[in-house]
Formats: sequence, C-alpha cells, structure tokens
Amino acid sequence: MLSIVVAVVLLPAASPAAASERPNILWITCEDMSPNLGCYGDAYSRSPTIDRLAAEGVRYTNCYTHIGVCAPSRSGIITGMYPPSIGSHAMRSTTVLPPYVRCFSELLRDGGYYCTNNSKTDYNFPVPKTAWDENGNRAHWKNRPEGRPFFAVFNLTVTHESQIRAPEKQYEKNTVRLTPDERHDPALAPLPPYHPDTPLVRRDWARYYDDITAMDYQVADLLKELDDAGLADDTIVFFYSDHGAGMPRSKRWLYDSSVRVPLIIRTPPRWRSPAAQPGAVDDRLVAFVDLAPTALSLGGVPIPKHMQGQAFLGSQQAAAPREYVYGCRDRMDERVDLIRSVRDRRYKYIRNYQWWQPYAQNINYMNEMPTMQEWRRLHAAGRLDAVQSQFMAPQKPREELYDCLADPHEVKNLAEDPAQAEVLIRLRAAHERWVAEVRDYGLLPEVSLQTFLRSGSGWRENVEMHNAVQRIHGLWLTQFDPEWRRSNDPKSMVSDVLAVKAARDYGPGMTALRIRCAEFLGDPLRDMPGATDMLLQGVRAAELPVRIAAAQSLVKLRRSADGGLDEATRNLAATIYREGLAAENAYVRHAAVLAVDDLGPAAAALLDEVRAMLKVDDSYAARVGEYLLKTRTP
Repeated sequence: MLSIVVAVVLLPAASPAAASERPNILWITCEDMSPNLGCYGDAYSRSPTIDRLAAEGVRYTNCYTHIGVCAPSRSGIITGMYPPSIGSHAMRSTTVLPPYVRCFSELLRDGGYYCTNNSKTDYNFPVPKTAWDENGNRAHWKNRPEGRPFFAVFNLTVTHESQIRAPEKQYEKNTVRLTPDERHDPALAPLPPYHPDTPLVRRDWARYYDDITAMDYQVADLLKELDDAGLADDTIVFFYSDHGAGMPRSKRWLYDSSVRVPLIIRTPPRWRSPAAQPGAVDDRLVAFVDLAPTALSLGGVPIPKHMQGQAFLGSQQAAAPREYVYGCRDRMDERVDLIRSVRDRRYKYIRNYQWWQPYAQNINYMNEMPTMQEWRRLHAAGRLDAVQSQFMAPQKPREELYDCLADPHEVKNLAEDPAQAEVLIRLRAAHERWVAEVRDYGLLPEVSLQTFLRSGSGWRENVEMHNAVQRIHGLWLTQFDPEWRRSNDPKSMVSDVLAVKAARDYGPGMTALRIRCAEFLGDPLRDMPGATDMLLQGVRAAELPVRIAAAQSLVKLRRSADGGLDEATRNLAATIYREGLAAENAYVRHAAVLAVDDLGPAAAALLDEVRAMLKVDDSYAARVGEYLLKTRTP
C-alpha cells in the first residue's frame, strides 16, 4: 500500500500588493502517455529528467483524466467542469459555454498572473480572447512584465499517438537525441496481455517508449530555462500527460491504460508544506477537473462555486479527499458510443449504455496504428487467445467491474460475480448520482444537443425546460436498476413518446427523447411486445432524425439470424436513409451514414447516395462514407 502524503501549501490571498509573494506556476504537459516512467516503477522506461523531478517533488499515483482523448480531456482541465455537463464531451465538437463558465487562466489573469500557453488548446470551444496573455508557439513566461507572477503551459507532442506510427524519417527526427543505449529493444518490450505478441506490436511499444525518452529531453530543456533564469525556487512545477498511452485499447477508452496518468508536482522550499518532502508519494484520488481549482488555490485566487473539481493543494484545499473519480466516452471521431465509469481506490465500474456497439469500432484514425491493423488481421485469422479476443467482441457487456489492484489490465470482468455484488451496487449508485448531479448532456443524441447549442448561451435552460436529460436517464434506468424498473414501465415510456403526433411542437427536447426511444426498441427493448408497431409510428415521425433511428431499429428487429432482410424493410430504410444522406444538417447526415453502415451488405444499394454526400461533406460523416465505399463496393 502506498503512503498518502497530504501536501498542503498555504498561500496569501490574491491582491496586487501580494503578487510578488505568490509562486510562479509552470505546467509541463505531454500527450498520450500512461505512467510508463522509471519513477513509477517501469524498468523498461528511460526517463532520467522526469525521474529526477519526481525525486525532488511529490509523485501522485492515482491521477485520472475523465476521458482518454485530448479535446474533451482538455475542456475539463481548462474549465474545472466535466465535459458532459458543458456539452464538450464528443471528440472535436464545438460547445457553447454557459456565461458563468470561464477558463481558469482568465481567473488567474484577473488575479494578477501573466498567463501563457505554448501552444495547444483543443478545448472543444473557441478559445476566449481573454484566456491567455500569450497563446501560440512563441508564448513564454519570459515575456511577462517585471514583478508579475506567471502561469505558463508548455505542451510537448512527441509522445502523441501519431508519432508511434510516423514514417521512418519523422521517427528518426523525433528521437535524434537518443543515444544507442537509450533506444528500447522491441524484444524486451512489456506487452499488456490483451495485445498480440508479434514483432510489429513490439515495434510500436518500443517506439512509444523511445518517444517518452525524447520527451524527457524536452522536459530537461524547459527546466534548464527555469534554472538559468534563477526562478526554480519561485516556481511550482507540474508535469502530467493529457491522457494515457496512444495505443489501441488504451487511448479512447475508460480503462486505466487510458485514463490513469502520471502527475508530478515539485514545490520549492519557500512554498512547501512539511508533509510534501522531496520524493514523497501521494496516493489520493486526483481528477483532471481538480487541476483548475488547484491552480487557483495555489495562486490565491478564489475558486468559483460552479467548478466540479476540488483543490488538492493550496489555501483552498478540500477538507476531505475524493472518494471517486469519474469517466466518460461519447462520440469518438466518426463513431458513436456512450460509456461512463466510476472508480474508487480499488474498483472500477463501467456502464456501456450502447452495449450493442463493438469495442473495436472502425475508427479511421485508430485503424492507422500498425498494432490495430495487426490485431484485426490476427482476429480474422482466428489466431487470438481468449484475453486478446475480448476487444474484438461484436458487442460489449452492459456493465463491467474490475478489481484494479488484482487485475491492473482490467481483463477479468467481475460484474456477474455474486461475491462482488455489493461493490457493483455501490459503484452503480455512485454513477447514477453523478449523472444526476452534473446533468449529463451526453445522454442526448448529438443531433439534438447541437440544436440546443445553436440557441446560444442559454441552451442549458432550454434543455432543462424540456426535461430531456432526466427523462432519457429514466429510460436508461429501466435497463440497469431493477428497483426503478419495477415502478417504471419502459413500454409505457416508449410508446407514449413515439405516439406523439405533433412532435415538432415539442422542440429538440422531445426529438431527443423520441430518438432514444427508437434506439431502445432496436436493442435493449427488442423483445418488448408491440416493438415493431411502435417503430412503424417512429418511421412516420415529423423529425428526420427520429425516422432514421426508427428505421435503423426496425432493420435490427426484422433481420434474420443469417443477416438477411426482407425487401419491404430494406426499401423503407433506404428511402429514409437517402433523405438523411442529402440533409443540410451535418449531424443528420452523420446519423444517416452510420445507419447505412449498419445495413451490412445491403448498404451497397446506397453507395451512389454516399458518393453524392462526400461531394459536400468533409465532416466525420465523410469518414464513415469513405469506409463504406472501401468495404462495400462490389
């Protein structure tokens, strides 16, 4: 058991007079890296600078992002808010922040800090002009006015997923500073049990570790700048990664390989509490939404009440440590999914809301990784063992539960283990409370959420007026909470919604609920009596997104065991999908092309319409369309 060190740093409140008495704060961030460092016990890794930083500071062993991909992860960091609560949860989407939500760097600036970002933002919302004094690849704390404390971010990209599979010349450029002894032998690479053991997979893992060593050199450069300026004793240094390793089943998922990250904080003696001695280890749970309030706390700037994170350092440190950290996964590039997680210090609960989706969805960017290609090839050849095959399953379990101490790779699902029933119920309840507390807008279909967002900064009030999130959450509860289902009949909930005649009068909230009800009839409630009749009501709905969802579910209900589909259903679906592919709204086109993909071989009849869509669409819908043309063309 690792020791808990509570590192309390007491700082004066922010005021112009006290500005010189406050610390500088330097954040050194990298990308796509798990705690694969020597200081975290990884003997294969070579990271001398970061290991030395850990020896001089505090190493946090239980730090977690809320999602294993950059843009939603960063939106939570910069706001101190969970992405589903502000509409920034889908990969590379654009939300509209409520008026009271600001980047925490704006608050630091208001408190007298000179704030610079070099240079990635990627927040899933436009960067406010007031977020940074400098933002770009020349931004630097050196440019601050004399006498002002600084908050500076430097983001290092050499560990990004794309650099593992980079062409040889780019890879050599990235790692040019490595000596022969610092390069990692693929034969010695420690592989997770879910990855197939082949030379290609080992090469990717060795490159991943080489990139970490290259990044370590860059960290040394930044720390040397601080030392050369004589500011090391005035600056609190953070080092962390935006999420876990950029390898398949790590990045984009909610397993620890994706959401657990290194966090090291070095505090100079002037600001150090007696508990935070050099080389200390802190195993409290830390969430990425805690970083914003912690930076404000260290800078002596008041923490806004709306922030969902809690400070773990500084004068405003939370009275009690976290009991849980939470995670979310929504649309990932061109593929839609809806997954949530909650973890305590030992166990993790994962809820697969769209459990009928496969793990290894065909995501174009992910498929570029040689390891992913190798994994798919071996699966097709029937050459994977039981653990390696799990990720290739055609659908996911509804719930997953892992003992992360006994099973750190999270390959043994305990959700149906009677001995773990109490843990399952406790974490399931913690998840339900979180969904209600943060108002999880990820429960809304994205096409409906985007309609809300276009209404401007008051979109949250618009959602609440329709009570859409709560009603959809209630529908999901009929699947996961036996007590709720006993007192709430899903058939009644679904039939009443789909039977509404003048749905357009109810606005996007009712549309969102109708889409979800139609989706439910295709998978979770497919055996419900009358499902087909309700879906036939859905395909006559006023709203095109509802018709698409209803047709997609009708296809699933009427598909035979061998994958065949009767002509009437196929023609009905094709008519609706054609309208969707030609829609003006890109999110409707996306829903339509995903539905076409779900047709299987019958999708070939709609490839001309897909080609026409590609002439006007360069969004994520286009990636699905390109995949269809590649895989379904006769």
